[in-house]
Amino acid sequence: MDFTDVSLVALRVFREVAERGTLTAAAGALGYTQSAVSRQIASLERAARAQLLERRRDGVRLTAAGHVVLRRAVTVLDQIDATARELAGLPAEAGTVRLGWFASAGAVLLPRAVAALRRSHPAITVSTREGSTPALVRALRAGTLDLALLASAPPFRPFDSESPPLTVRTLGERSLRLAVPATHPLAAGDSVDVADLRGQRWIAGSSVGDERLMGVWPGLDERPVIAHTARDWLAKLHLVAEGCGLTTVPASLAPAAPAGVRILSVRGGPDERRRVVLARLPGPLPEPAARLAEALRAAAADLGEPS
Repeated sequence: MDFTDVSLVALRVFREVAERGTLTAAAGALGYTQSAVSRQIASLERAARAQLLERRRDGVRLTAAGHVVLRRAVTVLDQIDATARELAGLPAEAGTVRLGWFASAGAVLLPRAVAALRRSHPAITVSTREGSTPALVRALRAGTLDLALLASAPPFRPFDSESPPLTVRTLGERSLRLAVPATHPLAAGDSVDVADLRGQRWIAGSSVGDERLMGVWPGLDERPVIAHTARDWLAKLHLVAEGCGLTTVPASLAPAAPAGVRILSVRGGPDERRRVVLARLPGPLPEPAARLAEALRAAAADLGEPS
């Protein structure tokens, strides 16, 4: 079979596998059996006369040929979807923007930006999904997200090593803060010394790969005592409010803190900074995505903290 004869179904399946990282996850997302997904991938590899996926114990990884096919497949599928919208008679400014976001962005930044866009451009639909940084980056590469809000910590390395590099714009740089119960002895002032954090109980997020344990103040010179783990930021803050431990939060999350929580700065040690960035594939943005990007920039500016 010549590659020009491949089906759109096979390309969509391949894109899903590239995003999900495993045949099993792609099958579940598409409602297919794993064998059906395997057959579609096999048909693409026969047409390409090359191996597109490297099968590993922890999933699949694209080969050099796989990256070529994915890059072109994303373009083809986006053009097909755009044609369908145009044939449906949607106005030029209408359309759906697919946005990915990291956990704490959903507390303040995301709702403000989406609400502002709904007021200014009601014909634009925004679909969102939360995810880890690796999952959101894979989705961008696979073309199933248009934009992704990502969190970055020093030394602010690129999010992946693929080519071409993602286009990344910093929306804001914020200090890391400490959330403590209002009844805690540390809550008496507006700041605490880093030395006072020794021996505290922490509410942390799950560690992913070699990422630092989120929720624990970075650089503590002791093995932290983890009282609870939770991925959801609101759950962490409510655990803090109930006196179950301390956790870290971006400064921009302070407005979402529930009653019973004090947000403090930490003295001593290096200044802990976090960036909120907006990432996408390189190239011109469609009008709806550009409008959402502008709304996110404006919302982030409104949340900016004084230097």
